[in-house]
Amino acid sequence: MNRRTAIRRLATFFLTTASLAQAQPKKVPLIGYLSPFDPARESARAEAIRLALRERGYIDGQNIAIEYRYAEGKRDRFPELAAELVRLKVDIILAAGNLVQAAKNATKTIPIVMMGEGIDPVEAGLVESLARPGGNVTGLTNLARELGGKRLELLKEAVSKLARVAVLYETASSGGVLEVKEVLPVAARALRLTIQPWEVRDADGFEKVFAALNKQRPDGLYVAPGPLTRANEKRIVGFALKSRLPAMYGIRESVEAGGLMSYGADLAESYRRVAYYLDRILKGAKPADLPVEQPMKFEFVINLKTAKQIGLTIPQWTLMKADKVIQ
Repeated sequence: MNRRTAIRRLATFFLTTASLAQAQPKKVPLIGYLSPFDPARESARAEAIRLALRERGYIDGQNIAIEYRYAEGKRDRFPELAAELVRLKVDIILAAGNLVQAAKNATKTIPIVMMGEGIDPVEAGLVESLARPGGNVTGLTNLARELGGKRLELLKEAVSKLARVAVLYETASSGGVLEVKEVLPVAARALRLTIQPWEVRDADGFEKVFAALNKQRPDGLYVAPGPLTRANEKRIVGFALKSRLPAMYGIRESVEAGGLMSYGADLAESYRRVAYYLDRILKGAKPADLPVEQPMKFEFVINLKTAKQIGLTIPQWTLMKADKVIQ
């Protein structure tokens, strides 16, 4: 083989190799999405996150793929769904509430991004600290229970004769339990309110609580955020309307569904931050190096239509504080 032939063959080899490399399809990152709800209940949040990802150049079905798993309010399915995503070898797991713990139990290597839900990741042992997570979990924490005092204050301001407040919470939600036991009693004493905790363990427990509340007739209802209360949002809102009971919720979606008022993190801004974390990790950042964020923007929402339905006149100064009033 002469020198010219050798050079020609070598050039052909490199060109062929380059062509084959270009022909190889680029791996599309796979995101696992863990929801405690059913597809209908999760659709608004899922769509908002998809839009936020699109703003950053990620389009589901093109340069990313999203695999959804829904627990449909059944906590016993959390470990199974998290394990399914791990077996699929997803690149990132996106999870809410107690599903974060299930995901962390299932994998110590796949990055996990929290969507908030009020869980304290340090107390739960998910991260070493907010500033330095130190493991495979990062994302958002709403620390919703810390807002309990503000919610009670706004409810009392809107309902001048408020004295007794029924607090609906779920026993399986660590954040809800701590809110009821540690945060709300302190705030209630300062506001001279009496709180009456009512626990629910499963979906069947709501009707019993509703029947008891109809007999006791509290002046207001406080719904502690949690997967079970959110999954049964329509039932709770319907009961409050039928009973003409002023109710405070933790998220705007409850008010848009007919609830009276809510105070909590601005969800739209939270979803944009979720997309930020996914973007950073897809570009090579490690969860351990991405500080966990708390919300910087909050919103107070009032449903004036609901107020009229239950015969409540909300003071003008309270309406002026609202970020959004639903007519």
